[in-house]
Parts: sequence; structure tokens; C-alpha cells
Amino acid sequence: MTNDPELDGKYLGTITADFARVSDTLKEASYQIRKAEFEYPIFPICADQQPIGQLLLGKDELGLKWNYYASFLDEFVQRELVAKEKEEDFKKTYKDPDEFCCLFVIDRDFTRFVFIPYPED
Repeated sequence: MTNDPELDGKYLGTITADFARVSDTLKEASYQIRKAEFEYPIFPICADQQPIGQLLLGKDELGLKWNYYASFLDEFVQRELVAKEKEEDFKKTYKDPDEFCCLFVIDRDFTRFVFIPYPED
């Protein structure tokens, strides 16, 4: 549930390039999710389609490497992507959503939670 040193090269470069273009949208979506009283926003990203969350930004529409979906912790617990007994650990690890974006990177057999700081205004 933390940034993983294995997230390098292939992932870090494409995620960073995309993130610079979509960070404002993700930050606003995070705010709206929390305003609707859903805690712990999570943004699954995947090069292909996947069933977690709702599509927020399509890669083909914006010339991105990743599709961006909007979700939150409860969906991850319901889908058993975060075990119920690990929910409190996740909450303790989760970073301030006003400062960090929680991405859930999905690429074939690779899945990781990654917290990326929003650019400063």
C-alpha cells in the first residue's frame, strides 16, 4: 500500500507523463467523491478496460497511455481487492487526498497502489 521501488522505468515514466496532464481533473474528482461522503478516493488506471470504478478519462480521447477510473475504498473492500481485515491498515497508510492522488495501477499481472503528489499551484 505504499510506493513500491519496483515501479520504475516502464510505469513511472508513462504514469508521470499522463499525471501532469490529468492531475487537476483527478484532484477535482477526489474532492467531489469526498464531498459526496465517500471516503478514500482511489483512481484505478489501466491501459485496457477494467471493471473497477467508473471511467473518468479515456486514454484514446485525450491521447494518454492509461484509462483513468474513479472509485473509493468501499468498492475495493466489496470486491475484496482490499481484505476487510486490512481496511484499517489501508486507512492508516492512505495519504492526505488534498495533497496526494491514490492510483491503483493495473497492468496484466501487475497491480499496485501508488500515491503521487499533486503539482503545487
